[in-house]
Parts: sequence; structure tokens; C-alpha cells
Amino acid sequence: MKENDPLFLEQFTNSSEYPLLNHESNAYKDLIKKLHSELEEKGCAVLKSFIKTKWHKKIEKEGEQVAPHAYYKQETVNAYNVPLNADLPEDHPAKITMQRENAFVARDLIPQTNIIHQLYENNLFTRFLADCFQYEKFYQLADPLAGLCLNVLNPGCSHPWHYDINEFTVSLLTKKSTSGGNFRYSPAIRSPGNENLAAVKQILLNGDAPHPEVNDISLEVGDLQLFKGRYSLHHVSPVQGESQRHTAIFAYTLEPSVIGGVERTKQLFGRTLPAHEKAEREKVRTDELLD
Repeated sequence: MKENDPLFLEQFTNSSEYPLLNHESNAYKDLIKKLHSELEEKGCAVLKSFIKTKWHKKIEKEGEQVAPHAYYKQETVNAYNVPLNADLPEDHPAKITMQRENAFVARDLIPQTNIIHQLYENNLFTRFLADCFQYEKFYQLADPLAGLCLNVLNPGCSHPWHYDINEFTVSLLTKKSTSGGNFRYSPAIRSPGNENLAAVKQILLNGDAPHPEVNDISLEVGDLQLFKGRYSLHHVSPVQGESQRHTAIFAYTLEPSVIGGVERTKQLFGRTLPAHEKAEREKVRTDELLD
């Protein structure tokens, strides 16, 4: 598939509801305006059935085929993904630990013919996402493992509370669990220069229980989720029933050639490549937040 092929979007995405091909049309501008508003007010926007219903079984099957390749590692972590023995005050929220029990299929293990891989590499889709988040241009992550990945949650497992490295996150649910597996988040709970530690600690101690500052979302197969995760604490509640939960995660940056750090990459995929070691040596931070 060509990276700029509009036929892919026409074939697989709900183009009548989400007119991505004509960026000058009133319908496109109205859609972008609506998404801007949702992201500004809620920190999250969900495009229901972004993938056409008739392709839901296919994306579910493609996910099931690669899910056995997921890297599993149960470990004790904190919401900031920093070492547990980091030199921080004992009452810091980073001292609250959780179990990471989810798994990820790395980009190099997802066939390029799969719908999610074709979608990630489609430049028209990338341009649409940049418009959604009000940026002039997005770049697909240069990371050979993390640019695109499939998150796998087994029954009984959850994705612990955390922040994202990027200010924006894009994901697509490809397989829904029997029950549970809800996406929960506290929008903009922190900001550059203000970790808002007391509020974060309260939510972490509250666990999976309802909280007035935590939004709860149940996604369906084919739903595309746009999320501002750099400043919003979030997690996925425990998966219940007999079915796994699969989510394709698409990573983008504002600068070209970005590759993830060594520690984070090892946590997610259990391995690194020479490109990650090189990127670690040359890393430049854009803010002073802990993670």
C-alpha cells in the first residue's frame, strides 16, 4: 500500500462519518472543530466505529494472530516509570507501587499488510491526526519497536496508572474483553512545572474505585481514541471474563527521527536495538517533569 493512498481510507474507515480525504471541505472542518472542542474540554475524543463495521472481525483476527508474540513481564512499577529506589521523599506518589501485568507486540512483529500497520503508515491519516491536535505536522515515530504496537491484556490484568511520554496518544480498540477493561483518566491533573502531587496521590490510593476527578470510558472494536496523556494520569481497569483486550497504539512526535529511551523500551518489549542505545546517549528533554 502506498503511504498516501486515499483508497485505503475510503475502503477501511467510516468515511461518511469521518471525511478525511477532503481537507478543504466544510464537513472536514466541522469534524476538526468538534474534535478540538472535545480535546480541549475533556482531554479525550472518541471516534466511534472509525473502522467500518464490516472490517471489525478482520482487525480482531489480525490482532489475535500476533498476540502470542507479545512480550509479557509482570513487574512492580510506579506511575512515573522511574526506578522504585529513586531519591524521592517517602510521601511522594512515585513511592506508591502497582503491578504491571500487560504485554505489547512490537512494531517489527506486526505484518505490514495488517490494517493497523497500513493505517499507521498512511500519511493522510497522520495529517488528519495533526489537525485534530492542532499541530502543523506530525511525524510517525522512528522507533523500530514502539512506533506502532499492540497492547494485550489478559483476563485479570490491567494497565496500571501512568503518564505518556508524548503529549498526545492515538489508539484503536481491535478486540474487546468480555467485561472490564475500561479506560479511566484524570484530565490535565498536572502541568509543566506542577506535578500536583497531592491530587495524584489521592487518585493512586483510590485504585479502581470511582473518583469524581476520574472519567470512565468503555470502548468498542473499531473505536479510535485521541488522548492527551502527557499531563493526564490514566489506566485501564482489570479485564474480566475469558477474552483478551487488544489495543493498537499509534505513536507520533513533533520532530522527525524520534526513538524511545532504553529503560522504557525494555519495560515494554523486553529488548532494545542499537538505535535505542544511540538515542539514549543523544536524548534531549523538553520539560522538567519527573518521567
